[in-house]
Amino acid sequence: MDANPPSQIPLSWPPEDALTLDWIHSLTTALEWASWKLPPSGLPSVLPVPVLLRLLLTASNILHKEPNCLRIDPQGEETSVVVVGDVHGQLHDVLFLLKDAGFPSDKRFFVFNGDYVDRGAWGVETFLILLAWKVFLPERVYLLRGNHESKYCTSVYGFEKEVMEKYGEQGKQVYRKFLRCFEGLPLASIIAGNVYTAHGGVFRGAAVIPSKRSKRKKGRKPIVIADSNSLRLGSLEELLKARRTVLDPPWEGSNLIPGDVLWSDPSLNPGLSPNNERGIGLLWGPDCTEEFLKKNKFKLIIRSHEGPDARDKRQDLKGMHEGYTIDHVVESGRLITLFSAPDYPQFQATEERYNNQGAYIVLSPPDYSTPTFHSFDAVKPRPKVNPYYDFEEVIDSDEELDLKAMESSTSVEDLTPI
Repeated sequence: MDANPPSQIPLSWPPEDALTLDWIHSLTTALEWASWKLPPSGLPSVLPVPVLLRLLLTASNILHKEPNCLRIDPQGEETSVVVVGDVHGQLHDVLFLLKDAGFPSDKRFFVFNGDYVDRGAWGVETFLILLAWKVFLPERVYLLRGNHESKYCTSVYGFEKEVMEKYGEQGKQVYRKFLRCFEGLPLASIIAGNVYTAHGGVFRGAAVIPSKRSKRKKGRKPIVIADSNSLRLGSLEELLKARRTVLDPPWEGSNLIPGDVLWSDPSLNPGLSPNNERGIGLLWGPDCTEEFLKKNKFKLIIRSHEGPDARDKRQDLKGMHEGYTIDHVVESGRLITLFSAPDYPQFQATEERYNNQGAYIVLSPPDYSTPTFHSFDAVKPRPKVNPYYDFEEVIDSDEELDLKAMESSTSVEDLTPI
C-alpha cells in the first residue's frame, strides 16, 4: 500500500448527485488506504462528514421506497446473480469478493443478505462502499437487512463505538443517520421467482382474532396477534405488510415477522418452535422448508446469520468451514446457509482461530436455482487495529440477548433530534 495518500483525498460529493464508477473506485481506494495508513480518528480527513451524510441520505431515500420483499427478475442468457452472506465489517475481504466475483454491472446483479457491520473493525467503510454501489446501480445491487443492522446489536458488538471513534464530536449525528438507513433495508428477496433469500430465514404467520361483538365498533379491524401456541408459516402477503422500520425487531406482540426473518435458524427437528437459544425468532425443520418452498413454488432458500462460532455450538448441523452449508434437502428443493466473512470473527479470544473460509454464490440462467459456490480465504495480513467491543466478554453467536435493552429501542424518531 502506497504511503502517499490518493490524489482524490478528501473526497467530495459528485456534481448533481451523479455517482459514477470512477467515484466509487475513488471512494474504495481512499477508504482502503485509510484503513492501512491512518488512525480511526483520521477518517474524516478522507471522507468528510457532509459527504458521508449525503451518501447515507441518498441511499436511504432509495431503500425506504423498496418493498419488504424484493422481486428480482434478471433477464438475458449472460446475466448472473451473486448472493453474499454476512461480511461483518471485514473490509478487505469484501473488496476481494467484489473483484473475484466481478463488480456489479448491467449483467451482474448482487444480493447482499445483511450483517454489514459489527465485530469487524471497518463496518463504516464496508457499508458505505456497498451503499455507493446501491446508489449507482439501484436495480442491480440489493441490500437486505441483517440482525446486526439494529440499535441493540450495534451498541453491543462494536459499530456504535466504531462510529464514535472515527467521527468524534459528530459521531452521534452520524450514528443516527446510519440507524435511519438500517431501518430502510428490505427484509427478503425473491430471485427469478425461484429463490428466496433472507438473513435468518422463514417467519410465522399472524393469527387473526375478531373482537367480541358486544365491544366491536362498526368498521373496527380484527385484532392481529402472533400466537406462539399455534405457530404456522407466514405468507408472502404477510411479509409484505409487516412494519420493518423499527430499530430493534420485537420478540413479542403483533409485529414479529421482522424479528423472525432476521433471527431465525434452521433445525433438523421437524416443525416450528420458538428459538429459545437466541431469545427471538424461530427454529424450523425440513418439513417447514418443504412447505415454504412448495407453497410459494420456490426451489431454493439462501439464508445467512450463522458463522463458524454459532455452528460450533450446534451439533445438529454442519460447521461453517467452507463458508456455506446445505442444511435441508427436501422434495421441492434445498436450504443453504451462506457466510461470507472468512477467518471470522476478526477478534477471537482463543489462540486457536476458526480460520474458516467465506463464500459467495453465483446463480445463472435459465432458472437461477442451481447455485455455484465460490469459497475463499481471508485477505492477510490485515491492518493492525483495536477492537471496538470487548470480544473476550461478549458472546460470539448472538445468544442470550438482553431483551430489556432491546425493548428500550423503538424507532429513530425516539432519538434526540439533530
